[in-house]
Amino acid sequence: MTTELSPDAPAGLVERARKDYQELAGRGLSLNLTRGKPAPEQLDLATDLLSLPGGRHTSADGTDVRNYGGLQGLPELREIFAGLLQVPAGQLLAAGNSSLELMHDCLVHALLGVLPGAASRWADQERIAFLCPVPGYDRHFALCERFGIEMIPVPMTDEGPDMETVERLVAEDSAIKGIWCVPKYSNPTGVSYSDATVARLAAMPTAAPDFRIFWDNAYAAHHLTDEPVEIADLLAACAGAGHPDRAFVFGSTSKITAAGAGVAFFGSSPANVTWLLGHNAKRSIGPDKVNQLRHVMFLRDADGVRAHMERQRALLRPKFEAVGRILQKELGGTGLATWTTPRGGYFVTLEVPDGCAKEVVRKAAEAGIVLTPAGATHPYGDDPRDAVIRIAPSYPGLAELEQAIEGLAVCVRLVGYEKRAA
Repeated sequence: MTTELSPDAPAGLVERARKDYQELAGRGLSLNLTRGKPAPEQLDLATDLLSLPGGRHTSADGTDVRNYGGLQGLPELREIFAGLLQVPAGQLLAAGNSSLELMHDCLVHALLGVLPGAASRWADQERIAFLCPVPGYDRHFALCERFGIEMIPVPMTDEGPDMETVERLVAEDSAIKGIWCVPKYSNPTGVSYSDATVARLAAMPTAAPDFRIFWDNAYAAHHLTDEPVEIADLLAACAGAGHPDRAFVFGSTSKITAAGAGVAFFGSSPANVTWLLGHNAKRSIGPDKVNQLRHVMFLRDADGVRAHMERQRALLRPKFEAVGRILQKELGGTGLATWTTPRGGYFVTLEVPDGCAKEVVRKAAEAGIVLTPAGATHPYGDDPRDAVIRIAPSYPGLAELEQAIEGLAVCVRLVGYEKRAA
């Protein structure tokens, strides 16, 4: 997706870009495209959830959800999401509202406890590193930085992380304990992992016997087209390749029902599930089963999830189409930008000429359009090319989004043409 600068632009283009920017800055905009939050209209789709479970307080097996216990979560909710997350229901945990919290806890428990297959705690080892496909998810990187875990960038391809690089690094360095993956409609590129990539991740030899794939399947049901992408079953592939404990699978309902009252999931091998439950038993006497029960009543079954996500898609698709349409109109043929057209997920990745992303973001902010900081898509906030900008179209209304993307395009033209003419 490299964007090459063409020869010096005519002075007229630079002057026009400056006038367009002056007009934009004078409009007094206040627009925000920083995070991929569901819009109020999306949350409204789950309003009925808030009136549940009504007078009911027992699960299908007679458990009183008002009381303590049930650390693994309600069986009927795990059944609903087992197929979607490609994890047998008996190996799936239903927890609180944040899958990020589960990822955090898995890191903490690996640092302070001993993973199945490990010889010692991670905290007792001289150096711990994770592979980080880039562009990637800033909150994954923040977790590593929080715990002093070294981050090693790995380029993303159209099929997932560059597997030749991944295989070489994990085979030669026993300090590499994991890799972050958003396998379907990746944040922020929208790439979905190919079957070959999944198979290679499952089968590759690793110098660390306790290597883990943190499989953040956040967008498992978040399709934008009429042809949903399907990815291979990593957990089954790992078991088939003789590495049953390799995969940690995460998911949640946060961008399905209510982001502030969702349910998060963890799936893995029986040994890993026992390991996590043993640690969780010391920090909790059970999850919010009332919330889990109301999700069961609201969604009903896997088909109910799919039907609900169709309603979500009807709200999101026009926004993503607007982003592509405006970028093509305003920047197509300029040589100043390329962008992704995702088939699902929550983000569009915009690439501008090398050395321009931070300045584009700064100019946009001065004009009242707040974007995710340039560099957030890379470990330590450092995009070595300074070229990647993440666009989050979900939250603003369509009219506000269109204004923001038009304004962003003005900033790209200004910074790009000035750099070209310098």
